[in-house]
Amino acid sequence: MKQAAVLGGGSWGTALAVHLGELGHPVRLWARDAALAREMHARRANAVYLPDVSFPDHLQPTGSLDEALAGAELVVVAIPTHGVADVMRAAAPMLLRGTTVVSATKGIDVGSLMRVSELLDRELQHACPIVVLSGPSFAVELARHLPTAVCVASHDSVAVERVQAEFRSHYLRLYATDDVVGVEVGGALKNVIAIAAGVVEGLGLGHNALAALITRGLAEIGRLATALGARRETLAGLAGLGDLVLTCTGTHSRNRHVGMELARGRPLPAIIGGMKMVAEGVRTTEAALALGERAGIELPITTQMAHVLSGRLSARDALGELMVRPQRAEPEPG
Repeated sequence: MKQAAVLGGGSWGTALAVHLGELGHPVRLWARDAALAREMHARRANAVYLPDVSFPDHLQPTGSLDEALAGAELVVVAIPTHGVADVMRAAAPMLLRGTTVVSATKGIDVGSLMRVSELLDRELQHACPIVVLSGPSFAVELARHLPTAVCVASHDSVAVERVQAEFRSHYLRLYATDDVVGVEVGGALKNVIAIAAGVVEGLGLGHNALAALITRGLAEIGRLATALGARRETLAGLAGLGDLVLTCTGTHSRNRHVGMELARGRPLPAIIGGMKMVAEGVRTTEAALALGERAGIELPITTQMAHVLSGRLSARDALGELMVRPQRAEPEPG
């Protein structure tokens, strides 16, 4: 079994570390918060982000990046997007050339407009194969061994096969693709649409509205993804439609929660301040609009969510704006 390091002590990083440890991998789980790392070491659980899930014997939490990465042949990155560059810049000198790096982060960097795999490649100076893991996957359900299926994407087919072999289990199935752009854009933008879905639910607008939003949200994601080089069929799969449906309807969705609270009139700082975990869609909204402008792509749902998040429009007024837009054909040309 390959020695693994999981960087990121949130719910998803913890769930992946537990999963790898239960498969028999010696795994170190790194948390930036040293106090959290000590507490996890003492409790043999992550009481903050994934309570009621005990750590297997093979899992060792640590607050030391050096210790986490020593001898690691498989490195999983489960850090919020805005922290990826700094952490991986520090990690780069400690990684063996050729180490398989798995990106389990869904977002777009606001400053550079890079996808996470691009950030990793830049910081690691192209020395390691990067594999993106994305799809409909709530951390708590994976940790409880509930059936889960995800995509793994890379331009390196050997690295993809390696990740499939090392992660597979009777409750986790991994589908391979080389459409890295499609998988990453789908995983990032579904969080924006999920905020809008939370708004729909919070306002009590009904199932018709939610179904319409998810469907048109998928069209919006596909429009941007294909403009950036993705294949449209990727967005009809696990990393697109599957992840979008889960995040827009599942009760564990942080981004949906943000939308529901916005619909109730709570200001964004108060919502974010009361959350333990990061809702990636808040930052991704700004980055997606910038990418859309660069590519000449219209993103109406994302635009209205940006207005709501900034306080320029109420949640109800923003959805009203979507309803009175000029009507168009479906399916869209091209």
